Amino acid sequence: MVVGAGQMGAGIAQVCAQSGFEVVLHDVNPNVLEKAFNRINEGLTKSMTKYKMTDQDKNAIFSRLRPSTNLAESASCDLIIEAVVEDIAVKTDLFIKLDKIISAHTILASNTSSIPITEMAAVTTRPDKVIGMHFMNPVPIMKLVEIIRGLQTSDHTNETIHTLADQLGKTSVEVNDFPGFVSNRILMPMINEAIYTVYEGVAKPRDIDTVMELGMNHPMGPLTLADFIGLDTCLSIMEVLHEGFGDSKYRPCPLLRQHVKAGWLGKKTGRGFFEYK
Repeated sequence: MVVGAGQMGAGIAQVCAQSGFEVVLHDVNPNVLEKAFNRINEGLTKSMTKYKMTDQDKNAIFSRLRPSTNLAESASCDLIIEAVVEDIAVKTDLFIKLDKIISAHTILASNTSSIPITEMAAVTTRPDKVIGMHFMNPVPIMKLVEIIRGLQTSDHTNETIHTLADQLGKTSVEVNDFPGFVSNRILMPMINEAIYTVYEGVAKPRDIDTVMELGMNHPMGPLTLADFIGLDTCLSIMEVLHEGFGDSKYRPCPLLRQHVKAGWLGKKTGRGFFEYK
């Protein structure tokens, strides 16, 4: 089961179904589920052209996908991948509920991009079966998966998730449980510094992105990337880093906070540092 049918959850469910697994995609909101299945359909339709996938292949993938608004259906699952909002309270509440429903052997994996796995594991009766499985966005395209061991994660759980990543066609990297792991500990301060560069009037957003794209050979500028990730998510991760390390270098830029308060969250709302139609 993949819990949370947003952009990440839908992508994770798609790659699991493409790899031959039976997948329940859960969300409390039926409309979000409908959008997720439409997104998966669009992604598979593009794959038909790019990878010469047939209608039969596409139908076989969809036959392994099932929507659900009932968390109790997790009782029959061997693995749960959580992909809900990046909020420790929401995630731990979900883990407490799942822990009471799922089988004793079931592994709980979190797609968190920054929240400590050890902390989430501690609210369950199976901390040895809790692990981080941080996919990159967009999931069907990006090859990397960060696998994060909590303090209590067993060798068996770790090996199982590494094997799964291989089966999904992903490259896994093992990371210890520190705030931001590797990807966001390096990426988010860069994005935050780019926002400070706007805030302090050094250059305009488009020019900052051009410097990083053409001068540093980045495929996407940091401000465009921030809009793509979601500025609310960027802020949440910076707050985790700031709290976790207690270092002022991780202090979120006031302009980032202002954009989030204004509802300018990036591509998903039509406006962030750039406008989208």
